[in-house]
Amino acid sequence: MNPPAPLPEHLRRGRLGEDLAYRHLRKLRYTVVARNYRTRDGSGEVDLIAWDGPQLVFVEVKARTREDFGSPESAVDTAKRRHILRAAEDYLRRAGHDRSCARFDIVSVMLREPAEITVQRDAFSLRSGKGTF
Repeated sequence: MNPPAPLPEHLRRGRLGEDLAYRHLRKLRYTVVARNYRTRDGSGEVDLIAWDGPQLVFVEVKARTREDFGSPESAVDTAKRRHILRAAEDYLRRAGHDRSCARFDIVSVMLREPAEITVQRDAFSLRSGKGTF
């Protein structure tokens, strides 16, 4: 049996960013309940799902080594938000939770020494015009 092929650099950076975001959110007392949640049909995906007190938080993680093409969070465009929102709707329905408990955060990770991690709380919403579909 052959060992798995090494991940491409951009996927390794993404995984590292998610791992750093996961640890950071745990330090902030979020309770992470899922990682890399995907809808069955592949129409939606979210990096982390966690409870922050009474709120169920759907977290998109963006990691960068440089800001040549903008800040990490600027990569969460309308299409990406749609994928996250689909996954959130699916998760909420399957878990039996009401939409009112949902919040959407973006965690930006600058991969430097040391890493710079920023949490943008309530970055967009199911309820408001801030990124709904």
